[in-house]
Amino acid sequence: MSTEKPPAEGSAAKAPRTERGRRTLRKLLDAAAVEFGEHGFHEASITGITRRAGTALGSFYTYFNSKDEIFRALVDDLSGKVREAARSARQQDLPALETERASLTGFLRFAAEHKEIYRIIDECEFVDPASFRQHYESTATRIRERLSEGIRKGELREGLGEAHAWAIMGMNVFLGLRYAVWGDAEAEEIAELANSILREGIVKR
Repeated sequence: MSTEKPPAEGSAAKAPRTERGRRTLRKLLDAAAVEFGEHGFHEASITGITRRAGTALGSFYTYFNSKDEIFRALVDDLSGKVREAARSARQQDLPALETERASLTGFLRFAAEHKEIYRIIDECEFVDPASFRQHYESTATRIRERLSEGIRKGELREGLGEAHAWAIMGMNVFLGLRYAVWGDAEAEEIAELANSILREGIVKR
């Protein structure tokens, strides 16, 4: 008989109220990243997550009602970590292109250390399409905001919009897959290559 029973009807995931609770929640999310990253959503289990986290099964149900719920929370958590990695890698008031280079460097470093993010986000398209879309839409929005700021400062040309932001994001995502997950190239080197495409294009001059 499975021990992975959900809590009583009407219960819901709760935000931790204590530092100990926050540590437990952090352990569960970190363990879920490894469990889902290694086994995929369908083969991963709640008992596998709690075993990795070193927590009791009951502790899981203090914060989550199901495997689906912790998966959604994990995607949101990883999205936040990607955002923070890109933000912390750049200094304030960098020129527009330098901002993009630094942001990509931060992302590539994060992806190299957390290769499981690609499998988790890819599976999210089928497990929770709304979270999958939100992850990419929020990322593209941040890039578009940076482009708009570059235009405002007179560093980028007029007319850059949503499609340009998605194009840059697509380049970044696949560079991360090829060089941070499948390879071991230096993040700075790949970020500079991407920056040269933005800076110079690919047309012979």
